[in-house]
Amino acid sequence: MIIGIDLGTTNSLVSVWRDGVELVPNALGEVLTPSVVSLDRTGEIVVGAAARERLSSHPELTAAAFKRHMGSARQITLGTRRFRAEEVSSFVIRALRSDAEAYLGTPVEEAVITVPAYFSDAQRRATRQAGELAGLRVDRVLNEPTAAALAYGLAEPDTNGPVLVFDLGGGTFDVSVLEMNDGVMEVRATAGDNFLGGEDFDDAVAIWFAGAAGIPLPDPLEPGQAGELLAARLRRTVEAARHRLSTGPEAEIILPLPYGGTARAVLTASEFTRISEPLLERLRRPVARALADSRIRPDALSHVVLAGGATRMPLVRREAARLFGRLPLQRLNPDEVVARGAAVQAGLKMRAAALADVVLTDVAPYTLGIEVSEGQGNAPGRMLPVIERNTVIPASRVREVAPAADFQRAVTVRVFQGEARLVRDNIPLGEFDLPLVPRRRAEQEIKVRFTYDVNGILEVSARAQADGASNRIVIRNGPDAPSPEQAEERLTALAALKLHPREAAANRLLLARGERLFVQALGITRTMLGDAIGDFEAALVAQDPAAIAAAATRLADTMRTAEGEMP
Repeated sequence: MIIGIDLGTTNSLVSVWRDGVELVPNALGEVLTPSVVSLDRTGEIVVGAAARERLSSHPELTAAAFKRHMGSARQITLGTRRFRAEEVSSFVIRALRSDAEAYLGTPVEEAVITVPAYFSDAQRRATRQAGELAGLRVDRVLNEPTAAALAYGLAEPDTNGPVLVFDLGGGTFDVSVLEMNDGVMEVRATAGDNFLGGEDFDDAVAIWFAGAAGIPLPDPLEPGQAGELLAARLRRTVEAARHRLSTGPEAEIILPLPYGGTARAVLTASEFTRISEPLLERLRRPVARALADSRIRPDALSHVVLAGGATRMPLVRREAARLFGRLPLQRLNPDEVVARGAAVQAGLKMRAAALADVVLTDVAPYTLGIEVSEGQGNAPGRMLPVIERNTVIPASRVREVAPAADFQRAVTVRVFQGEARLVRDNIPLGEFDLPLVPRRRAEQEIKVRFTYDVNGILEVSARAQADGASNRIVIRNGPDAPSPEQAEERLTALAALKLHPREAAANRLLLARGERLFVQALGITRTMLGDAIGDFEAALVAQDPAAIAAAATRLADTMRTAEGEMP
């Protein structure tokens, strides 16, 4: 069985194809699992809703929004431990895999994982590695807007013509233009911004609120727990206010301060639109670029499809309608549409009979090329494109070059990714040397071939035509990726970390919520919460089902009372 995984910035989902798309519920019965990881007092890894609660109570032990750092050397800190983003992501995937195995009643060893269309090669490889660290074989990574188009293509089989997918998630923004005709889906162009999503709208509200309420903006990196707690509490509060604005004209933001008192401000829909204008402008640029690259006018689009939870914001939907002169399609849940498409791709890989007529092509999101010399003195540093962005993949392209000087004994082939004219402004992917028999430049033709597959694996080869000498490189690891030996060492270390058991998820969530409220409460309310939490923990240790149920009821009642007394 192959599962589909939507590994999101804010929430993640797992899906399967069994004569149709099925979304897999987690241990709490929800299909959305928050992409949050925490380390509890026993050293076990907590994933999902319970970990999200611990963002407020134990921010130093909890991580969120780490998808943005995939493929980089950035370290994620959980207490005294440090992890790469793909390692933290592997905990989320392990939890999703466990949910799928419980749902299906069978082991799961392979997955299709979705990624933002504008993810770089390093980010795609890191995503694949996250799956492998979770014990899965990941033969295919699928662009998120392409997955959304697959889901809509299945739900709307009569759709024909160009379709634009507008995918704004918690941390990334993608826009893709596809041509859909009788089950054939061809991606024409893609663009995006890997650092634009719902998180950025929350940041804008947090900055506005600090100014409106007259408080300093808390720094989560401030030494001591107070700064971390206030920053986490502010993040949760403004996120809730942004969600309330989706159904009302204004939202009051009330933030309890750790040094006493509260900060208050009322955010109106018009004010939210004003402070969000710089972010809306960043949305417009990738849209214009994708349409220009696809050579399709907005009025020629058959449909505009929304994907990603952040498209629930009314101002984003209004902006999409304004850009394209029509109301976007909203028939499928934007939080679920990518996971549904991942299940369709898994079904395609399993050769499901119901998908026999579905054909999908994708494109390279970035230009790939090599460094060459130009101008007087043959100054190096120019980018020579070999496979240009939005080339349909898989693709193989050849460019002919020559040494910079006569009688060279070798050339170095340096591979880059990006759109800039100079390689210093692009991303280096790798390099290798090609030995040469010394000859004059005019007699030394070199053919460089790039082969790029649907999983983002790039093979680069070079061949000297005069004597047949050749060399090649398969680029699978970015410049910051660990060596195979380091990767194996980390895999062993990660395997030793245990995920909190699925069957204890509801109890873990109740405790995490209680701990969050305990941190926020004061006086008698805090005392009552502390007693109820202690009784519940004691009941869990005793493993008496009746005592656990009674203690859980008492804790839940105490929490409701505490929430009613808090601002």
